[in-house]
Amino acid sequence: MTSILRIDGSARKQGSASRQLTDQLIARLGGEVTRRDLADTNIPHLTEDWVSGTFTPPEARTEAQNEALAFSDELVAELRAADLLVISTPVYNFGVPSALKAWVDQVARTGVTFKYGEAGPEGLLTGKRAVVVAASGGTPAGAPHDFAVSYLKQVLGFLGITEVDVVDAAGVAVDAEATMKAAEEAVISTADSLLTRAA
Repeated sequence: MTSILRIDGSARKQGSASRQLTDQLIARLGGEVTRRDLADTNIPHLTEDWVSGTFTPPEARTEAQNEALAFSDELVAELRAADLLVISTPVYNFGVPSALKAWVDQVARTGVTFKYGEAGPEGLLTGKRAVVVAASGGTPAGAPHDFAVSYLKQVLGFLGITEVDVVDAAGVAVDAEATMKAAEEAVISTADSLLTRAA
């Protein structure tokens, strides 16, 4: 991998299982890493100027619309520049942290990262891969009550990123040692698979 965008969604800086596993994954992959730590980044919620600005041609936007979209442009540029997106997230209340949802809202932009055509929606971020590293007390990825990993896979596919690997550390509240051991093995196999596909 040559260019990796790492998104950390956990509010915890210490003792975060998702951060720990992502550290291991990134170390194994190598490459150039851009990191966006959402615990240190104030991701704004969408506003009326943001929404109206996305439907206004750039040359016709107001100053307020341009200001509202400026940070979104920065986040989208980071995403476009990456070959691999690594999203590190805990599962909070069966879903993703609010900061990660806000990041998704900022990068999911009609005409920029997706568009609608005669055949329906089309993702514009094709040719990229993603890994979701998720840690939860006991919500397995793909379970009926999983609204975190399934949501992220849906969003990424909508944006054109359809090759998504998942490292699932579900069960840290039940048996942390066994859960982390299994997840660390998944990190190794995921990294090896990505490196083989990139070769």
